[in-house]
Amino acid sequence: MINATSSIIDFEKAERDTIFLLECFREVLRDLGEHELADHLPFENAGIPLERYPDTERALQAFSIFFQLLNMAEENSAAQNRRALEAEKGLEHLTGLWGRTLGRLRDLGIAETEIQTLLPEIAVNAVLTAHPTEAKRKTVLEQHRQLYLLLVKRENQMWTPQEQQEIRNEIKVVMERLWRTGEILFDKPEVSAERRNVIHYLCNIFPEVLPLLDKRLLQAWKSTGFDPDKLSDPRSQPRLSFGSWVGGDRDGHPLVTAEVTEETLADMRSNALMLLLRHLRELASKLSLSERLHAPGASLARRIENLAGRLGEKGLEAMRRNRHEPWRQFINLMIASLPLEAGVSETIRTTSEPCCYMEAAELLEDLALLRESLMGIGAHCIADTDVAPVYRIVQTFGFHLGTLDIRQNSRFHDLALSQLMTAAGLDGNGFLEWDECERRAFLDRELHSPRPFTHPDMTAGPEAEAVLASYRVLLNQGKRYGTDGLGSLIVSMTRNVSDLLVVYLFAREVGLMTPSGDGDACILPVVPLFETIDDLKKSPAILQEFLLHPVTIRSLDYRRKNKGSRGRVQQVMIGYSDSNKDGGIFASTWTLYRAQEALLEAGRRCGTDILFFHGRGGSISRGAGPTHRFIKAQPYGSFHAGMCFTEQGETIAQKYANRISAVYNLELFIAGTAGAVIRQRKREKAEHPLETVMDLLSEKSHLAYRQLIEIEGFLTFFREATPIDIIESTRIGSRPSRRSGQATLADLRAIPWVFSWNQARFSLSGWYGVGSALEALQSIDPVAFEEIRFRGHAWPPLRYIVSNADTSIASADPEIMHEYASLVTDGTVRNRILGMIEAEYQRTKTYIEMLFAQPLETQRLNVNRFIAPRREGLAMLHQQQITLLKHWRELRRCGMHEEADGMLPELFLTVNAISGGLRTTG
Repeated sequence: MINATSSIIDFEKAERDTIFLLECFREVLRDLGEHELADHLPFENAGIPLERYPDTERALQAFSIFFQLLNMAEENSAAQNRRALEAEKGLEHLTGLWGRTLGRLRDLGIAETEIQTLLPEIAVNAVLTAHPTEAKRKTVLEQHRQLYLLLVKRENQMWTPQEQQEIRNEIKVVMERLWRTGEILFDKPEVSAERRNVIHYLCNIFPEVLPLLDKRLLQAWKSTGFDPDKLSDPRSQPRLSFGSWVGGDRDGHPLVTAEVTEETLADMRSNALMLLLRHLRELASKLSLSERLHAPGASLARRIENLAGRLGEKGLEAMRRNRHEPWRQFINLMIASLPLEAGVSETIRTTSEPCCYMEAAELLEDLALLRESLMGIGAHCIADTDVAPVYRIVQTFGFHLGTLDIRQNSRFHDLALSQLMTAAGLDGNGFLEWDECERRAFLDRELHSPRPFTHPDMTAGPEAEAVLASYRVLLNQGKRYGTDGLGSLIVSMTRNVSDLLVVYLFAREVGLMTPSGDGDACILPVVPLFETIDDLKKSPAILQEFLLHPVTIRSLDYRRKNKGSRGRVQQVMIGYSDSNKDGGIFASTWTLYRAQEALLEAGRRCGTDILFFHGRGGSISRGAGPTHRFIKAQPYGSFHAGMCFTEQGETIAQKYANRISAVYNLELFIAGTAGAVIRQRKREKAEHPLETVMDLLSEKSHLAYRQLIEIEGFLTFFREATPIDIIESTRIGSRPSRRSGQATLADLRAIPWVFSWNQARFSLSGWYGVGSALEALQSIDPVAFEEIRFRGHAWPPLRYIVSNADTSIASADPEIMHEYASLVTDGTVRNRILGMIEAEYQRTKTYIEMLFAQPLETQRLNVNRFIAPRREGLAMLHQQQITLLKHWRELRRCGMHEEADGMLPELFLTVNAISGGLRTTG
């Protein structure tokens, strides 16, 4: 509910901006004849119950817009407050950003040259996914973005009163468009629509943000007292890269076919090349330097001659333009060397002609030469201001925009291999029943042979064909364009080493293996995804066995040589969502911590660095929380190989739709990762005395949580006391809400699980079990309990868990919980389970208050100020949703499905409006 910006919101300014926006919205409503709505928006006790409005659906839309205006005002106020604080108190004032990070490193006695040497080794990779948590239409999001930009525009003090009035009028026009636009999705979005959304961020938002991020680092570097010339070379900056799952993630998603993956890769490549074309043209328009005034130098002249000759007629045409301006001609030749063809209509078609650049590294070499040539004639400012940002764009986005990961479930892979074995005359059905030893024996035998199971014209079965078809797409892409745009082969629900080794057989089947050393190596990385509590605990043994496998060793060495890396790197994905759903917030967070420690040790024993891929969602229950605290709460060494994380669904728009917010959120990740890595290079790992206490707390929390979700009737309570059935009916993502369609808790994805509890204001997955754990500790080890009370809040891992639980407790509302629980028809089930939840709620509140009231005082004040203006409208929305749910379910029980379906739009609007008010879905 509360995000990373909430702690620095200027709530007085946010209130002023909210009042201004509401005045504009009221005027729009009155102009359109909606006087009652205008008079009773849910602010400062003006709201009335939703059923009393003339048109409930329109009232729901008005409530939803009200919350979005409030969110906008707070986001803008946080951005302006950050600027004001930095202007007044210096760049070191704000936690988590470059100023504070570099200042702390300097104060620790770490030399400027050491920091400078380590910065280029910092690698941060943000992976965008289409997880179904974005309840708003893209059209609506675009109107929100325009409103936000106009709100920011108002901040400029140069406007005359007439110009301010014009901005006000523009705001009202956008609001009218928003009011006349449908809020909800009536059809599930297609994968192509989700892909367009991700490409929008990769093409239009992040390239704008990148130079601003670099400037922020340089400003902080100077402010710290360091020499700015040492960071002038763009190769001295930390590396930022992007990835995507849209069009590649097929776990429980039958619509992501091989054709969709092929289209996605082509779309990302063509958009990347258009992005580079745009920036190179802009650069060419600036570099009008004349050779009559400056000699370009022999190296540049030789490269121009070489490129022009290689390009033939295209080279001659590039040279005919801009005579006596060799720097501009050089850029013309770079443009001509891009692997694309532009027609008259400016439509782009990628090509792979031998005269063109084969990979982005060639373009980077030419841009480096261009910069060096400018430096050679003393044009340092032009080199740094004009060329360096383009170099960074190419370095970041290449010819591929971002990498595309391919994810599939281990069970799906089992079925695929079984079908391949059957087609080859082997015991495929037996494979599904074999234990791990039998599977390993079979897989090891097969991996010694280069022989595929099938011939190209054979059909093995639907799962086998789906896997092999997608791998053939990867093979063709790699042969044609290289592997820069290809990500990892991620195996979700990895439970054994065999789950990973089967992927090598699929790769062998289509030709993704290549001779290396004394056998074959896989061209693409195979990545385990450990998700449940049990799987996380087993993960170190699984990983170590996998890393010691000969095929894995050859594959890691092959990719190390190809990338020019110093050592082997194995990516490991860890899941925050399913581990929380499986074990609760405390057990999930601490088990992830312990798993990372043990995985790092397994990697060390195998001579391999571990790159953790954090599968975080947008809510606290799914790994979110203040970014700087998240980074501090990770174990020693966990960012040594880099930082990789997912940004999912609604979080993408919340964090990155607006440029100022995008810069802030990315800076938190990059600066935080750099600070952690550089600090840890100066000190040895040390055990913390509370680690064994955390083991106990995790165990007790897990036990309390499992007792709740395993109690008889719990699934009934969950399905009736939350709007899960409505959420499963919504059209907010192309992916189904269940992996295989079974009506079990285990099969339900973590997103609708969290989404449902949040909508009903239990927020259960963010706090349940914490109180029982602390109570047990007080009973078992009072000395440790007192140690936590006096000093534990200073230790980041414990503070992160408890502060997140405290925020989740604040988001919950016992009165509203009761109202939703009244929907449970079986009184015995309702009373038993609601009683357990209420008791744990009070227990958790009591113990957090006992231990952390003072350390959390400022956070609590911010959370309460965040919730206060939303309370009135949310209470009305919850009441309306409960009333509609009761009626809708009754219609369905009576078999009146057509009438029930007619209620869905209004129910969807309640879901949309509540998630807007809470600023979270799942």
